[in-house]
Amino acid sequence: MERTERDFFARDKEDQDAFLSQTWCNNCMEADLGMVEPVEFEQEGVIFIEGKCAKCGEPVTTEIADDSTDGDWDDE
Repeated sequence: MERTERDFFARDKEDQDAFLSQTWCNNCMEADLGMVEPVEFEQEGVIFIEGKCAKCGEPVTTEIADDSTDGDWDDE
């Protein structure tokens, strides 16, 4: 799987703040704890932001939903 680095800080400040605050930490099992040290990348056509939980420091990853498919689920 090829990973293409992207520039998270090229996003506008409002988007950055939203992505950094709306997180889920599997270690803390809590939402919206925040993310530090964000790195944005694209893999197989999907954009991700990866960083560390602001509370515990464990890795957290957020998948960025495409506006055209946001809300469309392929549940069977």
